[in-house]
Amino acid sequence: MERHYTPLLHELLSLFPCIALVGVRQCGKTTLLQELPSPWRRYDMEKGDDVEIVTRDPDLFFRLNPEYVAIDECQLYPELFPALRVAIDANRNKPGRFVITGSSSPELLQSISESLAGRIAIIELAPFSPTEAHTRPIPEFYQLITEQKPIKTFQQLTPAIPLTELHDYWFRGGYPEPWIKNQARFNRLWMQNYLQTYIERDILRLFPGINRQKYRLFVQMLGNLSGTIINYSDIARALGVSQPTVRDYMQIAHGTFIWRNIPPYEKNATKRIVKHPKGYLRDSGLLHFLLHLNTPDDLLTHPQMGHSWESMVIETLLRELNAKGITYNYYHYRTGGGAEIDLILEGEFGLIPIEIKYGQKVALKELRGIRDFIEERKCRYGIVINNAERVTLYDEKLIGIPFACL
Repeated sequence: MERHYTPLLHELLSLFPCIALVGVRQCGKTTLLQELPSPWRRYDMEKGDDVEIVTRDPDLFFRLNPEYVAIDECQLYPELFPALRVAIDANRNKPGRFVITGSSSPELLQSISESLAGRIAIIELAPFSPTEAHTRPIPEFYQLITEQKPIKTFQQLTPAIPLTELHDYWFRGGYPEPWIKNQARFNRLWMQNYLQTYIERDILRLFPGINRQKYRLFVQMLGNLSGTIINYSDIARALGVSQPTVRDYMQIAHGTFIWRNIPPYEKNATKRIVKHPKGYLRDSGLLHFLLHLNTPDDLLTHPQMGHSWESMVIETLLRELNAKGITYNYYHYRTGGGAEIDLILEGEFGLIPIEIKYGQKVALKELRGIRDFIEERKCRYGIVINNAERVTLYDEKLIGIPFACL
């Protein structure tokens, strides 16, 4: 199954001496490495023989292997990074020499910032997007955004994927292995073992002093917290821990890529802004497993349905932007008066407010918040993502786009 990240990987290999692939465990990093052609060689730092070869004398290893080397789960051995820096600097101007991967951003990104700053490009890999899961190319929508096309050009968009397939993806999530096996029973067993491995293996190895039972309960709580404004004191009381501990747990979940913290948009505020972060579980299939939803009908009648849909749409947008190598920041927006915008994107394409609705029809009174934001911030346009049959131009600065076009 082809990944949308492949062209970006090869582009960056033509520009930088080293590339880092980071992302949640089992999202496809190793598979992407296997697509590298000969003479590339891959070393897995979870295999004893490879660990012995690479770590016995890292400086000598890189002198013997000065290019076309891929090291999987590199963050497990931080002592490799100084040696990698020396190897890169020995032939700084030659691109495409090393690829490293890691499932944990806290360890990996710290090592990158300390040893490899300016020498490396980072790709944040994720599980499948809807179009990847159904083997379709990146929709034209993202090209129109990056090229800063006028709002009317979005009217040419057509659905990239049928609505039924989108709902199937929404319920199942994007982890590659369940898609390849394509069996409901396997999917549930895989999720159960995935969570157990994540806590018992990854978290305890990366954070040996953590309270395993408290963190396990915290992960279970994330299902009900997904898509909501985060109040650390409420979570601390429920878990029986301190607020700093909850903040640490949130950073661990975000840093290991199962959770995404979305900060509030506070720039040029003319109104009182809610400054609490928002967050969600990055994979909708993992969320539905934690909520014990066994069928799509269970999902459609669950109180978390709206939050689940909103989170899945946001994550899809961010994954596809990452796959195209677009630089951006993301925020949520809520005022003390109750006006709310689900997602604010800010990047080389400008400032784009995005409202997300599950329904096919959207009442105009529901769009007052995004219209006010567009006017106050002088945005080129805003987007309402819905499940309508076709693109709808609400006015000269606000357009409705079916999620099927994304």
